Amino acid sequence: MTYTDCMSKDSVLKSDFEVDPQELRSTRQFLIPAQKETPAIAKYDIYPTFKTDGPIYAGFESLAAWIMAQEKDVVIDGYSAVYWDIFVNELNDELHKKGVEANWVNSHTAFKPEDTINQLIAPSMGGDDPLFGKIYEGDLSDLFDYQKLSSLKPVDGRLNIIYGSGAALAKWDAVVLYIDVPKNEIQFRSRANKICNLGDHQPVDPKVQYKRFYFVEWPLLNKHKKQLLPLVDVIIDEQRITDISWTTGGTLRDTLKTMSRNMLRPRPWFEPGVWGGQWIKDHINGLNNDVVNYAWSFELIAPENGIILQYRNTMLEVSLDTLFLYNNIAILGKAAERFGDAFPIRFDFLDTFDGGNLSLQCHPTVPYTKKNFGENFTQDETYYILDAEPGAEVYLGFQENIDKQEFRTVLEDSFKNNEPVEIGNYVQIFPAKKHDLFLIPNGTVHCSGKNNMVLEISATPYIFTFKMYDWLRPDLNGNPRTLNIDRAFENLDFSRKGKVVADTLISKQSIVKKGNDWQVVNLSTHPDHFYAVERFEFDTLIEEYTNNQCHVLSLVEGESIMVTTNDLQQVIHYAETFIIPADAVKYTLTNTGKNSAKVIKAFVKDECC
Repeated sequence: MTYTDCMSKDSVLKSDFEVDPQELRSTRQFLIPAQKETPAIAKYDIYPTFKTDGPIYAGFESLAAWIMAQEKDVVIDGYSAVYWDIFVNELNDELHKKGVEANWVNSHTAFKPEDTINQLIAPSMGGDDPLFGKIYEGDLSDLFDYQKLSSLKPVDGRLNIIYGSGAALAKWDAVVLYIDVPKNEIQFRSRANKICNLGDHQPVDPKVQYKRFYFVEWPLLNKHKKQLLPLVDVIIDEQRITDISWTTGGTLRDTLKTMSRNMLRPRPWFEPGVWGGQWIKDHINGLNNDVVNYAWSFELIAPENGIILQYRNTMLEVSLDTLFLYNNIAILGKAAERFGDAFPIRFDFLDTFDGGNLSLQCHPTVPYTKKNFGENFTQDETYYILDAEPGAEVYLGFQENIDKQEFRTVLEDSFKNNEPVEIGNYVQIFPAKKHDLFLIPNGTVHCSGKNNMVLEISATPYIFTFKMYDWLRPDLNGNPRTLNIDRAFENLDFSRKGKVVADTLISKQSIVKKGNDWQVVNLSTHPDHFYAVERFEFDTLIEEYTNNQCHVLSLVEGESIMVTTNDLQQVIHYAETFIIPADAVKYTLTNTGKNSAKVIKAFVKDECC
């Protein structure tokens, strides 16, 4: 039997089927195991956890037992891409074994008609644009027919369970369960054509689906989740589909409270790409190396990463934004007033070792971003060179003699006729070496060349890349890659050329504090960057205060460090990214490796809060 999460008229209650989670996701990335395994070598951990007082439970049998002990009706709400039919079947089987015949009510039957929803969200879907839309500003309730939703009532004398994304909007007097699905798994399920957008009856192209996730459904579901967080009685990690883990809402909230005062590390995820390289495969253990390359590690992209809770060896993952929705002020401190629930800073890896150049690109200005995409801030970036081969380069800013119209004509002719462009005639090329920082404020033409391992330190918006030239490459499936020449030329800053580039877009590094065996180095950023970048360099230890700011850090040289916050000690290995919340107040970094340690730090500038 073929399963999707698409809206069905009735629940599918069958007990004679088997589910293979790998058939319901399209990726070569491993599914996170249910149990934490101790690695043979203490290096970069692809499944970082935060220990909880728990407990965390495993399986549908224990969940069914918990439900029966409540003696109340049940609401099961959740994020997009839950395999609802499978979940209902698994839980129903366990209830049936215990002698309970539940009355299942599907809240998705109360969605407005598909055409009505499509008309409602059309202004946010960007028309024929294959990539970009505009953030929908309404609420999840906008997608529901109020009369239909109000008609979904419990039946006297039965255990009634209403389920589906938005089920809590029916306002039953019931215990509330919430199912979370990590964003990487949502995308893997989408690529397998196994999931639908809310209210849809059939899967659509994954790129169209992702656009609707990003601009419509994830903002709606996050608003809804924030309202439910204080009320949730059980949180469920469904990504292994038939092998769930779950804990109580009290345990979740207690852990989030502890986490908001201590160092935490998001769970990274990894993706191949047309320009991707081999550094990640060579340096990070536990990944599936049966892939052509790894182009990205999403170290900290707040809308897409997760956080993993651990009790004994059992793991449960929830989306990282759950932490910010719970208490953004504890995390962001003084920056919360400006950024709200949106986490402002992004860290990710761009691996071109033995790979290729990135596409030549730029990012939109702030006014353009607000007007066209509904985002409150834009994609101002920097390239921190974590590692580089001799001869590595970065393309940045224009040549002094740049002719705007000539450059555009060359790019458009290249796209039409599939002809190469000598980019160096138009764009400056700089040598790149370890620990350099290149500044890429919005509107700046740029790309990394091959043989770099870039730690991209950036403002969080992460999809607004306007490609102008992609070296005539198809994507990994052999299809043409989308270029955005028109949008690029609406945003390119042609004053960033000649000597101005070297003077203003290559960071100047200077020592600002120094001790016996430590120093703090300031890496200058551009006035358009709302964040600052510093580097700790130390042999033994260094102490720092948050000053009511959130700090994002990565160990960029050295084997490992011990991070101490409020008497909680956690280990960080080379190339791992971590967060120090504002409410941590103070933290200590202790070098536990044989060589000197260097830790890069980014935080919102005080004047930009």
